[in-house]
Amino acid sequence: MKKTNDFQTLLQEPGSFILPGAYDAMSAKLIEEIGFKAVYATGAGISNAQLGWADVGLTSLKEVVDIVTRMADVTTAPIVVDADTGFGNAINVMRTVKEFERAGVAAIQMEDQVSPKKCGHFSGKDVISKDEMVNKIKAALDTRIDENLAIIARTDALAVNGIEDALDRAHAYAEAGADVIFVEAPTTIEQLKQITYSLKGIPQIVNLVEGGKTPLVSLNEAEEFGFKIMLCANTVLRSAIKGITDSLKILKETGSQENLLNHICTWEERQSLFKLNQIKEWEKEYLYS
Repeated sequence: MKKTNDFQTLLQEPGSFILPGAYDAMSAKLIEEIGFKAVYATGAGISNAQLGWADVGLTSLKEVVDIVTRMADVTTAPIVVDADTGFGNAINVMRTVKEFERAGVAAIQMEDQVSPKKCGHFSGKDVISKDEMVNKIKAALDTRIDENLAIIARTDALAVNGIEDALDRAHAYAEAGADVIFVEAPTTIEQLKQITYSLKGIPQIVNLVEGGKTPLVSLNEAEEFGFKIMLCANTVLRSAIKGITDSLKILKETGSQENLLNHICTWEERQSLFKLNQIKEWEKEYLYS
């Protein structure tokens, strides 16, 4: 079954699911190995990990496509890619959809921010017109080859124009044909409930950023409110930052790797994750036969 079909099945089956963010092929593999049903290629995480800069629209389409292609090559779980603003206007969106579809993603998320965008939980955002975003969605739908490739429409209007405009846009984006709606950065439990009540019957995402604008809720609570997807976009990245920092501090302070053994994976765990045994089997079959 295609990954696009797998993701559509996830949207249609009962219950909500967690969507953890990956920033490279390794983190995507780990998310799948642990047993999550899908992987989110996080734009913020890719910008942080690959460029070393904050999420302010600095990544190019090619940079993100390259990373996502590597993720898709080493995983079987459907991948949802954060395509920011679609990397331009509606014509740019057409190329963006073609590139990501060739890369093997299952869903493409676009937002209605002015380009260059900012992280949805940063201040100082601005949004394009509702009509311009509707046309971007239509361009994406008309361009995709696989009709099961999901288009996720995100609005950042809540922080700019308020909840009523955000909901108005969300309904317009759903009417334009978006498969999933994503109202970014609600600030209270009441707003979370207002969003799902207004958009009842439409698959929706809640983006939970540790320390961000939206209050953290559990998967059970998110499902109770009416969200289909609980996005944890940067949890993996921030865990890696903390783990690397702690290990480096121990190494610097003690001058010995012996003190790190409880802080790092084992040699066997590493080689298992990266399929060394599979490579050895290929060597036997193709190099030494």
